[in-house]
This record gives sequence, C-alpha cells and structure tokens, in this order.
Amino acid sequence: MMCVKSAFIRVHQRPILFFLSLSLFLTACTNAPEPRLDPQLASEIAKIKAIDNHAHPVRPGAPPDTEFDALPVEHLEPYPEPIRTRLDSPIVAEARQKMSAVDKSNPAAVLDALGIDVMLANRVAMSPPVIEPRFRFVGYADALMYPLDNASMMKDPDKKEFFPLEEKLLKRYYAESGIPSKPATLDDYLTKVVRATLERHKKSGAIAEKFELAYLRAFDIGNPNKSEAEKAYNGRGDYKALQDYIFRFLATECGRLGMAVHIHCSASAGGYFDIAGDNPLLLEPLLHDPATRKTNFVLLHGGWPYIGEITALLQNPNVYADFSEQTFNGYPREVSAAIRKWLEYEPEKVLFATDAYPFSKEIGWEEAAYIGAKTGREALGIALTGMLRDEEITRDRALQLARIVLRDNARKLYSF
Repeated sequence: MMCVKSAFIRVHQRPILFFLSLSLFLTACTNAPEPRLDPQLASEIAKIKAIDNHAHPVRPGAPPDTEFDALPVEHLEPYPEPIRTRLDSPIVAEARQKMSAVDKSNPAAVLDALGIDVMLANRVAMSPPVIEPRFRFVGYADALMYPLDNASMMKDPDKKEFFPLEEKLLKRYYAESGIPSKPATLDDYLTKVVRATLERHKKSGAIAEKFELAYLRAFDIGNPNKSEAEKAYNGRGDYKALQDYIFRFLATECGRLGMAVHIHCSASAGGYFDIAGDNPLLLEPLLHDPATRKTNFVLLHGGWPYIGEITALLQNPNVYADFSEQTFNGYPREVSAAIRKWLEYEPEKVLFATDAYPFSKEIGWEEAAYIGAKTGREALGIALTGMLRDEEITRDRALQLARIVLRDNARKLYSF
C-alpha cells in the first residue's frame, strides 16, 4: 500500500516540480544583472565629437619634440607605476594594437580615430602640425613665479630635476620679452616679463595657462602685500611671499586676458610628490578672493585622491574640473564614481580630458590618448547609467549630460 502511495505522489509531483523549476529559471533570467553600461547610452556617447580639455600632443618628425611639457618626467628617479599603466596591462596592449593602424605622422588623424574634435595642447610653444584649429594652445606660466635663486627649493631629487628646467624656461621668456636678465624692480619684472609673456601667449592663440605648481611646492597660496613681495624680490624677504604675489598677479592677468588658469591637481609622477601639499582645499582662499573671480580655474585630473574636496570646490562659480589622468591610471568603475559625484552636484563644471602624454617608447601620446578617451567615455556612461537606473535622471537628460561633459561645457568655458 505504501509503495503505491509513494508512486502516486512521485507521478503527480512531476508537473509541480517542472513548473517550480521553470518559475525559478524565469526568475533568474528576470533578475540577471543588467549591464553596467546602458547599451543605448554607450552608442550615443561614442558618437559625440569630444573636446579634450587637457593633453600633451607631440609634434612628429625630426628633430625630436621637447616642448610637450615644461617639466617632463622621464628623467626622474624610478618610482612605482599603477598596475593599469604597466606594459603588461591589457589596456596598454589594446591601445598599441589599435593605434598601430593610425597614421601617427598626422596628429589630426589621431584625433579622428579617437572621436576628438579639438584637443587642448599643453605646450611651451605650438609647432606644426600640432596647430589650430584641431589643437588649441595652453601655455606654461610656472617659470614666471621663480625669478630668484632656487637652490633652497631643491629639497629632493625630483625638484633638483625640475627647477633647472623652470630656470631655463624663464631665460627663454626673458629673451622673448626683449629683456636680457632679471629687471631691477618688481614692477618692471611684472610688466616687462610676466605680463608681456602672457600677452605674447594670448597673441599666439593661448586659451589658458597651465601651472604645474604641485610638482614644485604646496598649494598654500598666501595673500602678501606688495611691500612684502618687493622685499623678497630684492633678496631681503620671504621667497614664498614673492611666489604667492606673482601667482595672484598671473591669475588676475589671465582673467583680464580671457584665459583660464589650469592647475595640476592630483597625486602624480615622481617618488617625492607632495600629496598632502596637493590638497585642493589649500586653494580655497585664492578661489574665494573677489580679485580673482573674473578668472576661471580648471582643476586638472579631478584632484585624486581628493575627489570629495573637488566636488565641494565646484560650488565656486569660476571653478571647473576634468577627469584626465584618472582615466589613464584608473579603471572605468572607479573613475565613474568620481564623475557621478560631480554630475549629481555641478554637471556644468565637468570636462572630458585624456591627459595624452608620451610616457615611453611603448606608450606614446597617441596610446595614452586612446586609453584616456576609451576609459573616459566608458566611465561617463557607467555614471549616467547608474543615475538613470536610480531614477535620478531621465534618458533624455542622460544624453544631454553626456554631451555637455564631452563637448558643450568646454565650448562655453573657452568661447569656442
């Protein structure tokens, strides 16, 4: 009797077990994880011709181009590289393979391959074929801050490499200004060298001046009076006070000339980089000064690891940030978290950028641009996908945000 009952139960349970299994299968399919990047968003982002806010394109051909950076890092002591930038990284191999098919003798062809319309070129001077209209000039102004003997500033091996380069560039600015050497007075220096250099850059098409301040000293820009600066200029006062006074003069003049001030804001190259001194909050007194409110400041590289601090600083009406360098060193998911913070707070202040740089023979500016562009678009897409799924924005708004970050914010900032 028990065997008959058990057989009956087994036979009649089969449909129940079948439908239960089917239900579990369908539930699993329904609850399958969604792709981290919405396919439609990804497709639309890929179509947008970007404006690259920060890069170091290199003029092809001979003699070798040495003007892609005022402070090139290849001569520094060896220091640990992030794992993603090492030669055995999959993204590096992909970049080398993709860019091998591009005509590197034509920098504009590199931009075409990456979907970049215009690239801001950080250079000591522009040099064909790295010229307008596809490349826009961003000059270097740091050297103007250090007109005295800089031996006291050379506190570590990195700075012993960097300060002689700044001194060499300052001599070039003297010569281009028609000044044989350091003028006798601070007023003459500011007028005949500093202002003259900025105006010359502006006439050459510069839309911004780049500061690599973080490689040389901390961000604590004070507000000394002119008397303090003059004493230092004449060798009788605090050199930092003179540097701070000149920086504020430079920033104010850039505002007068309609040029933005670009500031390197990120832990970066070198084994002696002062990460604490690179905290962007140290710039807050400068950014809050009414005298500099006519100057637009762009905090390059998004301030990593100070992402939250950058987010807060975006409340200043004249402060912007880009996510260059992060897209070379970091993976898309990590970078997307930073971008999302900014998009949820001040989306009109966020700029796309690659930090394309000739890091080595294997990773030229072209390969670095590929990595930065691909990672930047993907990270932006992930951030927007998350906002869309969390019902923070509509799909139309997501596409609008993609366009303003990749293109329209820069067009407005630089009056393109």
